[in-house]
Amino acid sequence: MATRPLSIRRVLSIQQLPSVRRLFSRPVAMRRGAMRPHGATLMALAALVSLTITACGEQASGGSGGVEVVASTTVTADLARNVVGERASVTSLLAPNSDPHDYEPAPSDATALAEADLIVGSGGDVDLWLAELVESSGSDAPRLELIDAAETIPADADAAAAAQEADPHWWQDPRNAILAVAAIRDELIAIDPQAETLYRRNTAAYVSRLESLDAQITTCMQQVPDNQLRLVTSHDALGYFAERYGIEVVGSTIPALSTQAQPSAGEIAELVDLIEAQHVEAVFPEVGVDADLEQAVADEAGASIGGELYADTLGSEESSGSTYLGSLASNAKTMVAGFTNGAQSCEIGVAGS
Repeated sequence: MATRPLSIRRVLSIQQLPSVRRLFSRPVAMRRGAMRPHGATLMALAALVSLTITACGEQASGGSGGVEVVASTTVTADLARNVVGERASVTSLLAPNSDPHDYEPAPSDATALAEADLIVGSGGDVDLWLAELVESSGSDAPRLELIDAAETIPADADAAAAAQEADPHWWQDPRNAILAVAAIRDELIAIDPQAETLYRRNTAAYVSRLESLDAQITTCMQQVPDNQLRLVTSHDALGYFAERYGIEVVGSTIPALSTQAQPSAGEIAELVDLIEAQHVEAVFPEVGVDADLEQAVADEAGASIGGELYADTLGSEESSGSTYLGSLASNAKTMVAGFTNGAQSCEIGVAGS
C-alpha cells in the first residue's frame, strides 16, 4: 500500500518526540547496549585466560570425563541440551534476556571454550564475535555453525539473492531447528559414538515436539484475517517466522539485522507513516531491547504496544520463553493477541522443553 510522501515537517515532528529526543541524545553504545568487543579486549582476555587455564589445568584434566558442549547463544544452548539430555554438560556463553549483539566476553567464557569438546555457534552476525573468542581461548574443539545446516533466506528480500548474505535469524522457523538438532546430533555421535543411540532417540523425540509446535502455530495464524497479519518489531529478526506463517513484515524501529544499527529520524517517520497507512494494530518490542523507541513510534502512529517477542534471546527460567519451544509458542500467542487487538487468542501446548 502506498504511503504519503515524507515531509520535512513530519520528520521534524518525529525528532521532537520526547522518547526519540532522549534516544538520539544518548551515546550510541547506550541506545541499544554496549558495542561488540574489539580485538584488544579479546587479546587482553586471552592473556588472562591463559594464566587461568595454566593454573587450573591439572584440576580440569581430572574432571568427570563427560562431553562438554559450549554454545554461543541461549537458543543454540537449548537446542543442544535437547540432544544431549543427561549425557553431556551444555554451557551458554550468553545469559537469558541478553542481546547477543551486545556480548562482552568474560574470562570464564574463554575458559569454558578452552575446555570444550564441541562448540556450537549460531552463525552470521548474531555471534560474529565467536570465532575471535575461540581463537583467543586456544580451543581446538570442533565448531558447528548451525546457520550452515539451515535453509536460509536473503538478508534483504528486495535485492538479488545471489549477492546477499543470509538473514542470520534462522531459528525463527522451527523447520530450521529440526535441521540444526540433526547437525548437533551427528557431530556429537562423531565425538561420543558410544552414546549414538541416546543422541538419536533424544533428537527424534525433540523433532516430534518441534513438528507439533509448527503445526499449532500454523493453526493459530490461520484464525487471523490476512489484512491483520502485519508485524512491526524492534529490528529485522522475525523474517523467518513471518515467511513461515504468512505474516507481512511492515517494518522495524531499527531497520537492520543487528540491534547495533541506529535508525535515522527519517526512517522512523517513514515507519510511522507505514503503520498508519496499513492500519497496523500493534508494535511489538523485543525481549532484551530497550522499548523507548517502540513506544514512541506506537504513540505517534496511534498503535498499541504489543507484548514482548523473543527474537535473539530466550527468557529467564520462570518466563514463558525460557526454552526454544516456549519462546516460539509465546511469540505466536503474543502476535495473535496484538494483531487482532485482543479479539483472538491462541492456545499452544508445548510438551517437554
